Amino acid sequence: MKLYFVRHGKTEWNLEGRFQGANGDSPLLESSIKETEELGRYLKAIPFDAVYSSDLERAYRTADIIMNENDSPVQITCSKALREWDLGNLEGQKISLVCAIYPKQMEAFRHNLAQFNNSMFEAESVYQATQRILNFVKSLKDKKEENVLIVGHGATLTAAIQRLLGFESSQLRRGGGLDNSSLTILETDDFSHFNLLKWNDTSYQLTETNEPVTVP
Repeated sequence: MKLYFVRHGKTEWNLEGRFQGANGDSPLLESSIKETEELGRYLKAIPFDAVYSSDLERAYRTADIIMNENDSPVQITCSKALREWDLGNLEGQKISLVCAIYPKQMEAFRHNLAQFNNSMFEAESVYQATQRILNFVKSLKDKKEENVLIVGHGATLTAAIQRLLGFESSQLRRGGGLDNSSLTILETDDFSHFNLLKWNDTSYQLTETNEPVTVP
């Protein structure tokens, strides 16, 4: 099975530099809608057997835009399991302000999640946030699907994908974060081992032709 992970398009809170977790949901920017349409054309030739999205509007809208450009006649299935990190008291706060007040914690959140103290902010733990995604992915094991699109959120997808690849909490930020409207592809035969085929791919934004993606 190939798993096509997409982070939702850029939103108003992303532009404003605000924390946007499981309990915040601002609209997609008009420029991001156009980028997501480009991503949809980039993925047009992929025969998706299933499409799953976080139930938050910014993710569902992203999935809907992508599938409007795709030839696959599948419906989008929403799941709360794919929501962004529950950030507790950080929700909606300016990132720059929080970084100034809690520099060590924000350094940990960005670079070493093993040292992030979620209880300080009444937020989900690293394990809770990523395990939701892992459980969802593992639930696909017995499905007869070859190409699956999963649209979610930056913090949880970044960390959960690294866990699927076998990395520990201290290494979940090793590849950096996922950009808005980016594509990451994993492949698995047994749901115990995952191969990384693409990471944080936004190359479709750099071409005029938006040639359909091909995966070895």
